[in-house]
Amino acid sequence: MFGYYLDLAFHSLRRNQVLTALMVLAIAVGIGASMTTLTVVHLLSGDPLPGRSQAIFYPQVDADPKGKDANEPLDMLDYRTAVDLWSARRADRQALVVQSQVRLNTAEAGKPPVMTTMLSATTDFFSMFNVPFRYGGPWSEQDDAARARVVVITDDLNQKLFNGENSVGRTLRLRDSDVRIVGVLKPWRPSPQFYAVRGGRFAGGDTSDFYTRPEDVITPFFTGLEVNDGNFLQFTCWQMPERPGHLQNAPCVWVALWAQLNDAAKVAAYRRYVADYAAQQQAAGRFTHAGNTRLRDLMGWLDYNGVLPSNVRLQAWLAVAFLGICLVNMVGLLLAKFLRRSGEIGLRRALGASRAAVFTQYMVESGLIGLIGGAFGWLLTLAGLWFIRQQPVAYADLARLDVPMFMLTFLAAIGASLLAGMLPAVRACRVVPAWQLKTL
Repeated sequence: MFGYYLDLAFHSLRRNQVLTALMVLAIAVGIGASMTTLTVVHLLSGDPLPGRSQAIFYPQVDADPKGKDANEPLDMLDYRTAVDLWSARRADRQALVVQSQVRLNTAEAGKPPVMTTMLSATTDFFSMFNVPFRYGGPWSEQDDAARARVVVITDDLNQKLFNGENSVGRTLRLRDSDVRIVGVLKPWRPSPQFYAVRGGRFAGGDTSDFYTRPEDVITPFFTGLEVNDGNFLQFTCWQMPERPGHLQNAPCVWVALWAQLNDAAKVAAYRRYVADYAAQQQAAGRFTHAGNTRLRDLMGWLDYNGVLPSNVRLQAWLAVAFLGICLVNMVGLLLAKFLRRSGEIGLRRALGASRAAVFTQYMVESGLIGLIGGAFGWLLTLAGLWFIRQQPVAYADLARLDVPMFMLTFLAAIGASLLAGMLPAVRACRVVPAWQLKTL
């Protein structure tokens, strides 16, 4: 029976091709616009560490003497607090993280010096965040302790400098120090760059920078502090540092600490440890208050910072509203199309077709329009994502249609057209046969 209804639907669509084209265009444009923006929202709001994010935590301790326990603590840690918490090794894994701008001299590769962003982190950074390697691997804990002059570089930088060859063992110059390459990453593009997220609540929705590419060079944490001494930026200070850029003893927060805690008991124990640490520092006179500590998991931290840019959220709402307008227009076109065939409907009812059969026939026709519209909507979605990739925004390269959103494109098109066709189909199946037969 479904095949029969499908055959009737094809005949009906070919009978009035202009009306059919208008309906397909309405659903295609609505789906294309909405799926373009929803795909961007999907890509920007997803879990950057699926399967692992629930075990990744971000501790906050308020060292600001002007802070209050009723307020939120500062988004980063001062150097001493960060190193104290890290040195205690109370987590399954933990990583100190800080970023800075550094001059990269690539004389060995025959390239001129360039300024680039350097990430300095302790070795657990790679295993905690499941960072993939193409060549070599991370440095060791001994390298962390010894402040070894080693570096891991990204696949992008390896392609630029060494044409993608195995560059492990070769040398780069960071500022005035030679560093040996011990690892080359595979393409790695977390979305967002979660380990660098902070201050989102002060950004007024302008959070596109959270989606920038990872840093080209990654050094051991303490090595980076030595190599690039004097070139670090604070998140905030409660007093002006004596020597700007030299922050290790400055009254400033500028270091992030991430901890991996694999079960609820360890989370509770680590939360108590952070609170106890703050209390000890207050007792020692370093902190003025101790009740302002937090331990958020990764997704909680991203939500707290509102990482999804407000303009993307607004565009998504506008696109969904536009799809609604398209559906309203489609309802009108379907009403006109179905009710023009009242005589045909009356004849079918007189020959024994039930209202359910008439309703099903027109819903099949609506679904077929949705399927065709979905195909064109998919093409418009691809065009929309291509347009976004041409824009000068940090997340432009992420705008690609994945398999789930591809499937959703067609499901949304068919679902929307079925929804739009419901009212016209109900009106059509209520046609009184006797009245229509008199008009034939």
